[in-house]
Amino acid sequence: MKRLFDLVVALSLLVFVWPLLLAGMLLVRLAIGSPVMFIQLRPGLRGEPFRLYKLRTMSGQQDVDGNPLPDEQRLGRVGAWLRRLSIDELPQLFNVVKGDMSMVGPRPLLMEYLPLYSPEQARRHEVRPGITGWAQVNGRNAISWKDKFKYDVWYVDNHSFFLDLKIMWMTVKKVFRSEGVAQSGHVTMERFRGNE
Repeated sequence: MKRLFDLVVALSLLVFVWPLLLAGMLLVRLAIGSPVMFIQLRPGLRGEPFRLYKLRTMSGQQDVDGNPLPDEQRLGRVGAWLRRLSIDELPQLFNVVKGDMSMVGPRPLLMEYLPLYSPEQARRHEVRPGITGWAQVNGRNAISWKDKFKYDVWYVDNHSFFLDLKIMWMTVKKVFRSEGVAQSGHVTMERFRGNE
């Protein structure tokens, strides 16, 4: 039932948001350049890698040694605006249609984090990752990694159709209020470096 729900919601949303997605792609092309899409391997169900799609929000600026500049220097006004309204996340609807992701579930993080999780934290991969999740509506990037993983595992143990509906409704309110987009002192969130 969850998979059918994901397909119906993702396809319905794509019908309504495609003009916004096209406008976002045009903005990225004009303000940041090509490519307009950011594609990166992320761990999905059972930690299996998949290609995550997002609109690019950062430039490719590098220092003299060829290393990317810090995020705060590469994130311009357009990129910050796309993130604040979560427009950069819209291409993940295609991930949902493909079956890589769900509408609701723990957010897919970086592949390099996999060996850093405790056994309890690794349980977040017992369900498909989501465009939004319990951690997102309870603080998004403004909460600690420890709290984020607690919310993720809580969702794994308690997910249901009605909880997903509640999370999606709470997500809409969060997006319109632009809450929790970044952690204090960061343009998004500091990297996870493992458990102390």
